[in-house]
Amino acid sequence: MTAETSQTLDRGLRVLKLLADTDHGLTVTELSVRLGVNRTVVYRLLATLEQHALIRRDLGGRARVGLGVLRLGRQVHPLVREAAMPALRSLAEDIGATAHLTLVDGADALAVAVVEPTWTDYHVAYRAGFRHPLDRGAAGKAILAARQHPMTDPGYTLTHGELEAGACGAAAPLLGVTGVEGSVGVVMLAEAVPERVGPRVVDAAREVAEALR
Repeated sequence: MTAETSQTLDRGLRVLKLLADTDHGLTVTELSVRLGVNRTVVYRLLATLEQHALIRRDLGGRARVGLGVLRLGRQVHPLVREAAMPALRSLAEDIGATAHLTLVDGADALAVAVVEPTWTDYHVAYRAGFRHPLDRGAAGKAILAARQHPMTDPGYTLTHGELEAGACGAAAPLLGVTGVEGSVGVVMLAEAVPERVGPRVVDAAREVAEALR
């Protein structure tokens, strides 16, 4: 801790992170041990967080992340979308295909930003808010590839006809962005993805990741 930081706030944030990493919640004693502070401090932290609905306690006294975190989380998408737009516009115009930023939402892939090219006669209509299972489509499969190989760069993923007949896609995961799991990709009407598209999508994903760091 430095003179410019708040020890209490730091501890409160550490509580939220610890609770976010468990599915079964934590007791006051368990939090006390992990934080290295006495139980009285933990009680005060939990009481404050509970007032703001950031944590909740079940009948057994175990603390869990509260619904208030969801309200904060909803504000993340606009910020991520804004940061990604320059790279998505460049990608859409360069490839001549619909570019998108997709984030994990539970078991689904959720498109949170979409940019369509301005100069093509036709392109795939792909709207922000569109969701699909993670194991279908290039966007979701790119995310799963990053999960399966967390220590390496999995490159790009190609698919054809998995979400829309006659459409193919290419996507690359966002890497090295704490708290954000997603991918950048394009979708186009074609029999196959042109060779240059995959590497271009990887470059766009890197640009977005750098903008979010």
